[in-house]
Amino acid sequence: MKESFTLPEIDRIAQSIRPKLINAPRVGLILGSGLGSLAEAVEGQVKIPYGEIPDWPVSTVIGHQGQLVNGTLQGQPVLVMQGRVHYYEGYSMAQVGLPIRVMQRLGIEMLFVTNAAGAVNPAYEPGDLMLIVDHLNLIGMAGLTPLRGPNLDELGLRFPDMGQAYDRQLANLARQAADESEIKLHEGVYVCLAGPSFETPADLRFLRNSGADAVGMSTVPEVTVARHGGTRVLGISGISNKANLDGNTLTTHEEVLEAGQQIVPKLIAVINGVLRRI
Repeated sequence: MKESFTLPEIDRIAQSIRPKLINAPRVGLILGSGLGSLAEAVEGQVKIPYGEIPDWPVSTVIGHQGQLVNGTLQGQPVLVMQGRVHYYEGYSMAQVGLPIRVMQRLGIEMLFVTNAAGAVNPAYEPGDLMLIVDHLNLIGMAGLTPLRGPNLDELGLRFPDMGQAYDRQLANLARQAADESEIKLHEGVYVCLAGPSFETPADLRFLRNSGADAVGMSTVPEVTVARHGGTRVLGISGISNKANLDGNTLTTHEEVLEAGQQIVPKLIAVINGVLRRI
């Protein structure tokens, strides 16, 4: 399990991918649990299984297909991660952040991150979308960060500012796209936990009192790497289950995947609307 990657190591991975691409991507997309079918909308696509990419971490979770998809969406050249890896799978934080580093070296200017998240805000319903306007990096505060180790000065500063982790212009475009398609788009704070267990009612009450609106086990490490490298970020959570603040409901991964069927059409509409506007 590697705890850090050098720039030559990252570039070797990027060089192994580049000849297989049909275009140089401008936008990177990461699709979370149950959201992988969004990649089917990519036009003129080529698929690269993660297992064929040297040192690329391979997804082990149901609902994460585990391949790169290159092509165009709304005329924009994209590179889609159809599935991601998580810290709880046994990967280091450096490995979790590695795909973002590689996409940066392949030339992406923007990163759209999506996830299936549990509601912390009791007003959220399964199938809703939430625009991520900020995050609470609990695992990063505890020391689990993909920036641990030697800094890659060629990519970013040792101490990157996270005051605007989520790009305000891209957020405005997402609002416009949601309005255009008459989709309810909540706005809130996403909190990242290590997982893989779902939260206790006490956990959720604590998180709610801390200002969180949705909770998941991904995204924040990827956003941290993206911002370290100067990549603009749009984040959207698909709400997969109600807030279990009283402990009277059971949360399952199957429920998360089923909610994806409601979420994906809305997510496609919003992302396509943003891509048309950039």
